[in-house]
Amino acid sequence: MKSFAVFGLGRFGTAVARELFEIGHDVLAVDVDRERVQSIADLVTHAVVGDARDPAVLSALGIAECDCAVVAVGNDVGSSALITLRLKEAGVPKVVCKAMSHVHQRLLEKVGADHVVFPEHEMGIKLAQGLARFNILNYIELSDDYGIVEVDLPENWKGKTIRDLDIRAKYALNVIAVRRGQEVNVSPGADDVLIDQDKLMVLGRDEDIARICDK
Repeated sequence: MKSFAVFGLGRFGTAVARELFEIGHDVLAVDVDRERVQSIADLVTHAVVGDARDPAVLSALGIAECDCAVVAVGNDVGSSALITLRLKEAGVPKVVCKAMSHVHQRLLEKVGADHVVFPEHEMGIKLAQGLARFNILNYIELSDDYGIVEVDLPENWKGKTIRDLDIRAKYALNVIAVRRGQEVNVSPGADDVLIDQDKLMVLGRDEDIARICDK
């Protein structure tokens, strides 16, 4: 179990804090808004009203013992940068920040952010990719060219094995999992038969993935 601290309990920060806690990690949630803190108090390990821009507050929270901090105060550029700086000064090994623009990103990186995310931008891209490729169910971008996607089983693949289809050689894709109902077969065997309603998790280049989505 790791320990996380989430600063800023808007929709993004609240979602991150709740999910980390549900996964089984120790989560400290911090915001200056008392109502936001109270609304999440029963859904995380600790919820505290406090101003993370104040080094004394961070010290009182024992933030130096935290494995990772998430700065979700994306709408206030000055506050998010100052909180990031204070966290790095306090010795937090990894600080992940939400940014609203590339200028904001550069500022956060200059004050020590280890990783910067653009939730709205990234979700918009994933939605567009899903709409453009109608049978893609989920998409994880690994680079500009590569991704992991969950797709419906192409019609002409039904009843065949991964070996029969020779997916790696013919399509330059790796099938990393098969979802059948509520069960997921991770690293399926070459002789596993694919049936109607199966969903495939495949890894490969976007252009190669697009080829099977057209089938």
